[in-house]
Amino acid sequence: MTQTPTAQTPAPGQARAQFTVPAKHPMVTVLGSGDALLRVIETAFPGADIHVRGNEVSAAGDATEVALIQRLFDEMMLVLRTGQPMTEDAVERSIAMLRASESGEGDGQETPAEVLTQNILSSRGRTIRPKTLNQKRYVDAIDKHTVVFGIGPAGTGKTYLAMAKAVQALQSKQVNRIILTRPAVEAGERLGFLPGTLYEKIDPYLRPLYDALHDMLDPDSIPRLMAAGTIEVAPLAYMRGRTLNDAFIILDEAQNTSAEQMKMFLTRLGFDSKIVVTGDVTQVDLPNGTKSGLRQVQDILDGVEDVHFSRLTSQDVVRHKLVGRIVDAYEKYDSRYSHNGK
Repeated sequence: MTQTPTAQTPAPGQARAQFTVPAKHPMVTVLGSGDALLRVIETAFPGADIHVRGNEVSAAGDATEVALIQRLFDEMMLVLRTGQPMTEDAVERSIAMLRASESGEGDGQETPAEVLTQNILSSRGRTIRPKTLNQKRYVDAIDKHTVVFGIGPAGTGKTYLAMAKAVQALQSKQVNRIILTRPAVEAGERLGFLPGTLYEKIDPYLRPLYDALHDMLDPDSIPRLMAAGTIEVAPLAYMRGRTLNDAFIILDEAQNTSAEQMKMFLTRLGFDSKIVVTGDVTQVDLPNGTKSGLRQVQDILDGVEDVHFSRLTSQDVVRHKLVGRIVDAYEKYDSRYSHNGK
């Protein structure tokens, strides 16, 4: 996109930019079906005047905003060049990243195109990839470190991305097996009090992990892999006394581990293994008086080599937009009432 002066002498602080979309990219891929992507851009830059004529897009208005629009279209073209479609969500996230970078809030060199085109796993016609800058850094940390903690609210992709990395590691033979575990806190870890077979007792707590696996692997292969022990899904209590070699191990819902359980789990680490621990410290379901192992471990392992803490926020929520707003509203409520001592 080339920035040019307006036909008349522009007012101070005003600018005009023009961008030609290459013929190989149909305009619908840039503007969206029914101009949905264009509407997202116009909503985000209400002070700018954006016009489309043929394959030419022009923007006029505040010089800073016009420069951001220019960068946005450049990033969109980089994404489209990889064959990946742009979505309304991707455009909104790109704008948020560019604004953060512009205001100095962004603390890295990653561009929206770099974040949005990083493929982790392709399965069953869909590709799993990070959608936010923090998600990309979380995924990169899993590559670089032996133990990674993914801490953040619901919907930020903590467990889903970790499982995608686990499946990727298994398929590329970096590990021989995947072990997925959760504390069965709702049952007080006393599974004997629940009716049914052991599988039926465990299943409700581990169901979200099965659901994610079904997105990433051929569903018919999952029972076979589990029967062979290549994939193991088990309550945290079943990890005691074991050493886990050549494995990608994920502890989910880790905020519901006690300090003792967290230590027990982390010391299961064997040779050529990787551990990812995920949880939301604002959603602890432990009995009163029991300290969350996930809260405590952040102080204990702070600064330990090859251990990394990735922190995600409501800005990284990739579920329905309303989920991010709900998370924010609860955080405001909690901080207000904790300050009031109620």
